[in-house]
Amino acid sequence: MRLYLQKTILALALVWGGSAFAADKAAPASPVWEHKLSDFSEGDYRYAVEQLFQNYERTLGHKLVPGAKKKVGLKIYADSGPGLATPFGLVRGIIVALEKRGFASENIFLVGLNPLRLRLTGFLPSLATGVVPFPGHPVYVLESGKFYDPVWFYDSPLPSRFDPVTNDRAVEMAAGGKSTTTTEEDRKSFLATPLFLDADFWINLPVYTDHPVLGINGALVNATLWNASNTFRFFKSPATAPAAVAEMSAIPELREGWALNIVSLQLYQFIGGPYFNSLYTASEPRLLMSADPVILDAYMVEKLNTARKKAGFVPISDDDARMLDFAQQLGVGSTDVKHVRWEQVGDTR
Repeated sequence: MRLYLQKTILALALVWGGSAFAADKAAPASPVWEHKLSDFSEGDYRYAVEQLFQNYERTLGHKLVPGAKKKVGLKIYADSGPGLATPFGLVRGIIVALEKRGFASENIFLVGLNPLRLRLTGFLPSLATGVVPFPGHPVYVLESGKFYDPVWFYDSPLPSRFDPVTNDRAVEMAAGGKSTTTTEEDRKSFLATPLFLDADFWINLPVYTDHPVLGINGALVNATLWNASNTFRFFKSPATAPAAVAEMSAIPELREGWALNIVSLQLYQFIGGPYFNSLYTASEPRLLMSADPVILDAYMVEKLNTARKKAGFVPISDDDARMLDFAQQLGVGSTDVKHVRWEQVGDTR
């Protein structure tokens, strides 16, 4: 597999059969900040986010303020459909905190993948009412095709993307049974460039579910497979999907501006994902934040497994979630949950 960046190849070699990635050492675990929530209201989120941001800035000495580009991106999650998406209160709380730090409203943009799911979850205005949920803030819909650059793509020999429900090729379905793309185009997953070309930095806002191919659907997947074109093909391939997530998450240009991952545990799903099923969800009044997406994913695997065991389901195995080990070996983050440096902020009840 190769990742083409501005017509050059970034080698992220993977050798299968028990050997390791040719990559950096595992990165030391970034702190994980936690703030308790009370009622998941917009005011609750606004206060928690501001406290987390202040603690982050004070601890690391890095201000979340405008730079040369004067823009910031929020990678939202809506791909489980209605019922399980990035909470509006969290998004609004982050927007308020960023505006307080000098970002103009029109320079705080949201990025999502699928137009239908974005509309069904309320991130795009209702066709009936036309009400805009985040007035003044652009929402970039990746599947519109407007936000990919032809010289930024991840290359893989897997065939063109499959529909995750029917297992049919989505392009063939759309074209009446005939593919309209070339074999070379079918190999490429074009990257969404606004986050790493247009913004000073960006914040990842995943929602957690289990995943039948990747083990867990969270911070790493929201930043990679839900953030590029032609990626449903990886969801069908247990042998290739973990490597694709790890390699894409290790792109230097993507990582450079990838400032934070913030997740609300207002609702997460422990089995049956990534499609929403209310019977298998759990909720905790907690807001977590870290610069390390791997440690959050590894921690949430443990949370999902606790819920699965309680409900009588088989836990997610290390082999099922091997993308975490791959990402660690590429230097994206750490899987060492036992030695997480917790930063408790605000009310710790």
